[in-house]
Amino acid sequence: MSDIIELTAELRTTVGKGASRRLRRLEGKVPAIIYGGEGEAVMLSLSSNELSKAMQVEAFYSQVLNVSIDGKSEQAVVRDLQRNPADERVQHVDFQRVRANVAITVSVPLHFINEESCVGVKMQGGTLTRTLTEVEVSCLPASLPEYIEVDMAEVESGTSVHLSDLNIGEGVTIIALTLGEDRDIPVASVTAKRGGGAGDDEDASATEEAPAAEDAADDASEG
Repeated sequence: MSDIIELTAELRTTVGKGASRRLRRLEGKVPAIIYGGEGEAVMLSLSSNELSKAMQVEAFYSQVLNVSIDGKSEQAVVRDLQRNPADERVQHVDFQRVRANVAITVSVPLHFINEESCVGVKMQGGTLTRTLTEVEVSCLPASLPEYIEVDMAEVESGTSVHLSDLNIGEGVTIIALTLGEDRDIPVASVTAKRGGGAGDDEDASATEEAPAAEDAADDASEG
């Protein structure tokens, strides 16, 4: 697991759309809230620059963060992040507190490896397609994986890697798999080359045999 991301927050006493706009435009801060656990919901503000830097790290969206509020650190995960549709700037962040002995549900990114050496692509001419980029899991905070690797090296043409094939580690549950066998969907597939397969060899043999048969028929007629 990577180093825990640290964020410094301040208590926010003014609320409402007008106050939030002033906070963003005049003070360079982003309004936020932290809730859940054994504490009450608390209104916060974060430095826009510090938040932007933290968001460049992939783990920001799926890992437990340390949010320091007036010198007291609280562990939390990002539960919602609202952006301005016009410029994609963050408008508001929701944090949910976590406790060491309580399972959390988080979407964890998938890291696809060995795609360039995938048997189904390199040796069999297939096309690799990613179906998912992240997977929702449930586990205790200490067991939360930073990401889940999907090894494509031995995946053959015409086959897929399903959720049940993923190596997720002890104590981690993929939410979809708890909802029934029909939820065991592919995360990546290698599609066979169009016109590929055993049929090509059979067609080639038939093509080669046809002229030979025609030659034999011509010889018989001439005789």
